[in-house]
Amino acid sequence: MDKWEYKTIKLDTTTWIGTGNIEENQLDQQMNDLGEQGWELVSALDTNSTGGVSTYIVTIFKRKK
Repeated sequence: MDKWEYKTIKLDTTTWIGTGNIEENQLDQQMNDLGEQGWELVSALDTNSTGGVSTYIVTIFKRKK
């Protein structure tokens, strides 16, 4: 039976408010770095606050132990 380990990363979206611009290149690089280490993104979800504005995006990764 395979065994897994998990990593959770919480991305703060407050810096995106007003600019409407996600630092896609920086996010891509972070995700690619994790992929190189064997991590696979299995889920991403947002945490809504009032008015439908997301405060954080939570990403969950897994890799074989």
